[in-house]
Amino acid sequence: MGDVTVMGGGIFGLSIAWYCAEMGARVRVVDPAGVGAGSSGGIVGALAPHTPERWEPKKQFQFESLMLAEPFWAEIEEISGKPSGYGRIGRLQPIANPHALGLAIERIDQASTLWQGKAKWAVVDADSAGDWAPPTPTGKLVHDTLSARIDPLRAVQSLATALVSRGVEIVTEARAQGAVIWATGYRGLLELSQAFGGEIGNGVKGQAALVAFHASPGAPQIYAQGVHIVPHDNATVAIGSTSERYFDDPVSVDGLLDDVIARANGVIPALAGAEVIGRWAGVRPRAITRAPLLGPWPGRAGHFIANGGFKIGFGVANRVGQVMAELALNGRDDIPEAFKFETALARV
Repeated sequence: MGDVTVMGGGIFGLSIAWYCAEMGARVRVVDPAGVGAGSSGGIVGALAPHTPERWEPKKQFQFESLMLAEPFWAEIEEISGKPSGYGRIGRLQPIANPHALGLAIERIDQASTLWQGKAKWAVVDADSAGDWAPPTPTGKLVHDTLSARIDPLRAVQSLATALVSRGVEIVTEARAQGAVIWATGYRGLLELSQAFGGEIGNGVKGQAALVAFHASPGAPQIYAQGVHIVPHDNATVAIGSTSERYFDDPVSVDGLLDDVIARANGVIPALAGAEVIGRWAGVRPRAITRAPLLGPWPGRAGHFIANGGFKIGFGVANRVGQVMAELALNGRDDIPEAFKFETALARV
């Protein structure tokens, strides 16, 4: 299949490398800062679906990727011998008012059809979740079984180990050979903006925390009060995150994170006494379209772009890997229109 050089050791770059290698290509991953050095090395890891309504190609793309995740990460863990923290644990969300309750009930049948019977969207009594129930004015919660969690840094390290075992070279510098795929995060978006003379995308800083807390086995993640609360498989719970368009230091933590922690404690009071064992900050790539940016690099034959997975990077990474491998190696374009780089470029 020839050579592929993937620029970037985050989840997009590593996933693309995996699928290229599976198709028989000789693959090299290049990242000066190392695997998971950017936003893919975070701690929250909430893999959450779009609402099951007004279906469109990008929602289908995400659904397909989420369904690929479980067998993918099981294979990666078996090959690498390292955990990814993946678990399809579902998610709870409060229902704020009667109107929202009506919409939530309508989505039950829509989910049954659109999610092809592979996951459920249910409306449940808050009492059924016990102490793990977020406050909800209606006494009802949405419980979906499609949402999953992953431990981002452990996951990319596991994937990198599996790649090396399959003969993929991961280095900090090297000359590009063959097809070149640029998965370079928010700094790559800034470079694209400069190259094309207008804003293609930017970075949004996020701050998150990790607390020592042993949630009940199978406890779902929670999204409430604008905060993700994600129980991991190693007796920790991740809490996040801020969304900061303007910042001075991309990796510093401050009082904005304290507010996020306080909101999480308000949602689940049992977390209030938990020790904060980790604080993380990083910058996530956000394209002007808010969607991933995928496709050929205009004016650079043999070069491709895979960037901009703001907040959904891990959730769509499997399908991103597949479609970019097909594009780079076979010239096959299965990218949804909303994700095409040329779609973002038309807005500049």
